[in-house]
Order: sequence, then C-alpha cells, then structure tokens
Amino acid sequence: MPAFASHFAPWVAALALCVLGDAVAQSATWPTRAVRIVVPFAAGGYTDTYARVIAQDLGRVLPQPVVVENRPGNGGNLGSDLVAKAAPDGYTLIVGAFNTHAVHATLYSSLPFDPLRDFTPIAFVAEATSVLVVAPHVPATTLRELLDLARTRPGGMDYGSSGVGTLGNLHIESMKSQTGIPFQQIAYRGEGEVLLALLRGDIAFASMSVSTALPQIRAGKIRPIATSGRTRSQVLPEVGTIGETLPGLGGNSWVALFGPAGVPDEIVQKLNREVDRIMRSPEVRQRMAANDIAYVSMTPAQLGEFQRAEARRWGDVVRANKLRVD
Repeated sequence: MPAFASHFAPWVAALALCVLGDAVAQSATWPTRAVRIVVPFAAGGYTDTYARVIAQDLGRVLPQPVVVENRPGNGGNLGSDLVAKAAPDGYTLIVGAFNTHAVHATLYSSLPFDPLRDFTPIAFVAEATSVLVVAPHVPATTLRELLDLARTRPGGMDYGSSGVGTLGNLHIESMKSQTGIPFQQIAYRGEGEVLLALLRGDIAFASMSVSTALPQIRAGKIRPIATSGRTRSQVLPEVGTIGETLPGLGGNSWVALFGPAGVPDEIVQKLNREVDRIMRSPEVRQRMAANDIAYVSMTPAQLGEFQRAEARRWGDVVRANKLRVD
C-alpha cells in the first residue's frame, strides 16, 4: 500500500463508521417528522383506499403523522419517479401497483427510474380479483360463449380498458393472442368511464376490478362471465375463471408498499410488521372480503422475489402481444 494511502486509511475507516453510526441512530429514532405515502394515481380505487387505511392506522401508532399524497400522471410513473429519487430515510414511501412496479419495466421504451432496482420492497398490501363483464346487449353468459360469439363477428368485438398495460388490457390481449380473435381495444380514462361505456352499450365487454363492477352486476345491468384469479371468486362463486376456459391465462392486480432504494432495514422491518398487523385486523379483512380483495403476508425479501417474478411474467405477456408505450 502506498504511504499516502496507509496514512489516510484510518481516517476513511473512521468516516465510514461515523456515517454508519449516524444511519443506525436515525433509523432507531425514526420517525421524528411526518411520513409521506405517495399514491401514484388519482384519489379513489383500491390503491388509494388501502394507502389511506395504512396511513390512518400508522398515524395512531407512530409518534408522527402519516399523510397520503396523490401524485397521478403518466400511468403512475410520475409519482413513482418522485419516490425513486427521494432520500432513502423512511419519510417518503409509495403504494406501488403491479403495473408501475412490474409491467412498466417492459411496457415503456424509456423510464426515468428502474422499477426493480430503484425501490426497497417493504410490505405486500393487497391483491384484487378482476372480472370480465359483458354489456346487456351481448347474449353471452360464459367466456366460452363470448369467444364463440366473437368468432362470428367479421371485425371482432370492441372491448374497453383503462389503457395499454392495465390488467384489463393485458387479460384481453392475451385472450386475443391465444384465440386469434381480433378484439378491438377502446381506451378510457379509468374504470369508471369503462363502466359507463359498458352500461351505454358503446362496447361489448371489459375487464375491471370486482369492486367496481359488483354494484352493477348485482343490479342486473351487466353480466359477469369470468374472473381473473387462480380460484373462483368468493363473491362471485358461480362464475368460472379465465383459466378454466383458457388455461394459463388470468392473474390479479396487486399493490405493495415500497420506499426508495436503500431504506435502512430497521425501518423496513418495522413497517412490514405494522402493515401486516393492519391488513390482518378483522375490520380490514371484512372490508376486503366484501370486494374480493385479499391480503398475502410477505417478508420484504419475499415481496422482492414476488415483484421480480411478476415482472418476468407480465413482461412475457407484453412482449408476446407487442405492446409498447413510447
């Protein structure tokens, strides 16, 4: 070792210990100010709903307030980028979704952040079942009947979605790829608009969350023909799954709590324990069950593995169907 290097080595080591000691001290006293949970979508929807459930409960058990901040834009990428570039000190978190933190890695030709490398997985929050529903004028009661009917239409059938890369779009484009039926997408700004178009008869069918569709299903104004989960829906048990008709297809959306890359492990573990407690509470479980939303307990490491697996899975769907957002 050169003489000047050996001269500075003790100082470098001491500085490193000071930095490490400061990080440990900060995480031990966290939080000393308000914690912000970013929702990268507009208010409403289950991402926003459960971010607020978590924030409200955390605000009661932590010595500082926890606030939710909606930062919609660019399909959720605006809010995600804000958190990816925030200081990894546990004061800026995000409830990210399956699209922002798994699908977009492949869907977008360019992103200002890396959904896998630029975030710290903290806690799984919820997964939501989707349901394929048809407009009243469509004489189909099952997915098989819809496919048979669509084959008789020379131009295929119009379906509604909230845009390219959303779960509804991925489900139906996968069906299109597997069956060869030329379904035509009409994109709307959110599930609310898709539902209105369906009720008006502007589109033949759509895929949306059970919680969005359920009131109109129960009112008899739209008809469910398939659900997206691996098993049948708890609230629509008489409706078959997509996979029962088209093996290998289907899948639910999900949301999870993340921080910027590098959040201290002590903070991560504390938040993971608190979110697990919140999502297991009887009040929250009852609310989720009513809308076919489920909680799966995961450690931060398991969430990271799950996120990577989802990115591979949906990335294959995006590439197979040549979906792209520039």
